[in-house]
Amino acid sequence: MNVIKTDIEGVVIIEPRIFTDARGYFFESFSQRAFDEQVRTIHFVQDNESKSSYGVLRGLHFQKPPYAQSKLVRCVKGAVLDVAVDIRKGSPTYGKWVSCELTEDNHRQFFVPRGFAHGFSVLSDEVIFQYKCDNFYAPQAEGAIAWDDPTLNIDWKIPADKVILSEKDAHHPQLKDFDSPFEINMELY
Repeated sequence: MNVIKTDIEGVVIIEPRIFTDARGYFFESFSQRAFDEQVRTIHFVQDNESKSSYGVLRGLHFQKPPYAQSKLVRCVKGAVLDVAVDIRKGSPTYGKWVSCELTEDNHRQFFVPRGFAHGFSVLSDEVIFQYKCDNFYAPQAEGAIAWDDPTLNIDWKIPADKVILSEKDAHHPQLKDFDSPFEINMELY
């Protein structure tokens, strides 16, 4: 696998080695050994999958400590714009974000560590999105920031009038009104 660093330390894009022939393709979507050696040591405990249609925007979500989660995400059908926002107080990149287009054709994965808000927008007619988490989901620990925060100014690659949100995602605080539960010096891994 090829690991591509982003502008925020710890957030990486992973490109698998793909083997193709007349039958189709094969690739290793996850190897504990390779991930530990090339990204960092981690123990994933839960896999999730969602199906969405064009314009759906999910995010920007996180779980508060001690239930914080790192995520390894990928798109197995369609295309998404995946976004990670640094919400670690004291971080030199606090409030900054990076994104990656994940598609069924590029087979890329995006690693989002603990201490980041995460979200994605659906760019194709339909998407099947999968992700691994290194901590179990805890509903009492849910947190989020507004997807349309003007200080973040994220270009979600879909017109704002086409965005489809859950009721919860329509009412999250902006970064300026948000007291992050994460500190840069916290042990998040």
